[in-house]
Amino acid sequence: MPARKILGGITNMKLDTKKTIQVGFAFLSICAFWQMYNGIVPLILKSTFNMNETITGAIMAADNVLGLFLLPLFGGISDRCKNKMGRRKPFILFGTIAAVILMLMLPLIDNSYFANPSLGKEILFVGILGALLVAMGTYRSPAVALMPDITPKPLRSQANAIINLMGAVGGILYLLISSVLYSSSKVAGLEHVNYFLLFLIVAGIMLAALCIVMITVDEVKLSKEMADVEAAHPEWDLTEDDGSGNNELPKDVKRSLAFILISVALWFIAYNALETWFTTFANVEWGLALGSANMFLTIATGGAILCYIPSGALAAKIGRKKTILLGVALMATCFVASFIFYLTFSGTFTMKETIFFYILLFVVGMGWAFINVNSLPMVIEMCKGSDVGKFTGYYYTFSMSAQIVTPILCGALLRYVGYGTFFPYAFVFMALAFVTMQFVKHGDGKVEAKKGLAAFEEMD
Repeated sequence: MPARKILGGITNMKLDTKKTIQVGFAFLSICAFWQMYNGIVPLILKSTFNMNETITGAIMAADNVLGLFLLPLFGGISDRCKNKMGRRKPFILFGTIAAVILMLMLPLIDNSYFANPSLGKEILFVGILGALLVAMGTYRSPAVALMPDITPKPLRSQANAIINLMGAVGGILYLLISSVLYSSSKVAGLEHVNYFLLFLIVAGIMLAALCIVMITVDEVKLSKEMADVEAAHPEWDLTEDDGSGNNELPKDVKRSLAFILISVALWFIAYNALETWFTTFANVEWGLALGSANMFLTIATGGAILCYIPSGALAAKIGRKKTILLGVALMATCFVASFIFYLTFSGTFTMKETIFFYILLFVVGMGWAFINVNSLPMVIEMCKGSDVGKFTGYYYTFSMSAQIVTPILCGALLRYVGYGTFFPYAFVFMALAFVTMQFVKHGDGKVEAKKGLAAFEEMD
């Protein structure tokens, strides 16, 4: 196949940005949903159903627990799917539709329970919540696996940067809409808040994103073209014949896979501690209100968003592993600096101290972008195209396991040892990730140095 026709526009291994954005709408849909789910469901459980923090926390942790099983399961099932729409699109289609139907039932039951409480409605709400989590679990891995299905291995970091950016857009869309519709002035004094309109709008975003993916992404054609590309580059295949006609990963590649997955768990343990406990830490130790503490986290998120695309480009130049190690080093350094700041802080944020800590959190976000954009491509670099969904599931199993462990582990340290352990906790696990990454010898993108006049092409 001529190079100019590969993936509908990739010439000489150049990323098809338009097609990647179209694929990214699936992830935009997922992120918009989870941003809403994590923001509203705890409020409903506590305010309407009067559940305590322990029960609410257990219900909110259920999605991560279910994800441990559902994501690798449905990722593997989609690998073996032979539907005429493709391997991933049937899961994206039916999973999204099921999720939209179930999620629209939640505010209706919430409103009905407030008007006329009953145990049956409470049980129904929790049951639908469980079914909704299952529906979301059926298509997250297939949706994420669609990108590597149609993207050559050397370009997956750049493509994943776009996918992450699309996810951030989905989350920001929800935050903007919710801040306008449900501002403090509009809900002040209300005995009960009706969230149906917000659920309806997010459902509309999800369905619109679904239509874009289903209409614009010809998965069968693009996957066929990708298979031709991989056939032309047998050096990308890290598997080998085990002697019985089956291909499996060599022992050294399996070792690299194990260490990259351990690294994924370690840096998610570190970063999720920041996401989960920073506002509490800032309130207890520094007396900051929720809004002020959240502003620091917003700065970190902004740093990540601004660096998604540059991190993919950087990986194309120096390699994924070096880019990840740079991100880990940046975050570990910032956690040490934050701990020193904590020890020397006078107790009142001046403009100088606020700006300094903003810079620290911005660099944390930068480091997270360097890590997050390149880690999934490193994992799926080690598998054949037929196993992308399964390996995507492996990635999410380790990342979500970390997000189950770290709120409990870090919370126990804060309670029984003291809040001074907060930044050292994050540093220790990030430092461990730096160590484990040293043992990862596979999964890096092939970085080819340009020669002659071609070396000056990107200096325009």
